[in-house]
Amino acid sequence: MEIRNLKTFILVAELRSFSQAAQRLGYSQSTVSFQIKQLEKELGVHLFERIHHDVLLTEEGRKVLHYAHRVDLLRQDLDAALSEKERITGRITLTMASSLEPLFFGPLFPRFRRDFPGISLKVNTADVQGMLQQLNRNTTDLIFALEQPIYNTSYVHLQEVRVPVCFIAGAGHPLAGRKELVMEDLVRYPFLLTEKGMSYRRYMEEQMAARSLEIEPVLETGETRHIVRLVAQGLGLSCLPDYAFREHEKTGEIVRLPVTDFHLDVWLQLLRHRDKWLSPALECVIAFCKEVTGLV
Repeated sequence: MEIRNLKTFILVAELRSFSQAAQRLGYSQSTVSFQIKQLEKELGVHLFERIHHDVLLTEEGRKVLHYAHRVDLLRQDLDAALSEKERITGRITLTMASSLEPLFFGPLFPRFRRDFPGISLKVNTADVQGMLQQLNRNTTDLIFALEQPIYNTSYVHLQEVRVPVCFIAGAGHPLAGRKELVMEDLVRYPFLLTEKGMSYRRYMEEQMAARSLEIEPVLETGETRHIVRLVAQGLGLSCLPDYAFREHEKTGEIVRLPVTDFHLDVWLQLLRHRDKWLSPALECVIAFCKEVTGLV
């Protein structure tokens, strides 16, 4: 149903004249007549009756007018809400783990840019110590950390989501079909890992060291998407949070390895400093980040 046809209907009902409504709207009278006929066809009722030179609402027309006014008010509310979004301006700095960038700049980001064109973003990456230093120095507004729970009364936890970390292999890897593995089975194969400061790599290596095991990676990079692509191509094993490889797992390119003596969860945490002023722009970015965590 065309909103413009409802607007035309409301005006004809108020003015009780097709010609005056056409003049007010800047349409030809034939256009107004066509819009009313189109609305009548959609609703299956007659909206007006002409008696002498008067244009009067039918009983059905009076009912439709009641709802047309409600629809028009909702449209006005929507227009006001959208224009309010456009008026929100500000520059927000967000610091995150590098592995979260593909998630942040994923399918939801274009809509955020369309909804809030006045908000500019600066996105940095750092390890968790760097993030917390930036929060404390007020050089970042928010942090998106992938870490064990961070407990500090200086910070406000805005969102917290548990993320499993898994060993993975390409579908054609010799270990891909195994029903049960232990960490010792993995270390003789090439590994592609994130940078050494990344939390889940650190915790994985601690569990390896507890069993007197060590991995010497053939590749280290902060870009998890490159690791996922190379693992899918059969170039080695890796250990990553499951959101990083989930799409490749769905297509069958990557499998989780059933390593029975390994268990690791980290927490995706959205934090701000408790003394940080919540500007309208910052509130919008926080709401968007919460949506992003829903994809994990």
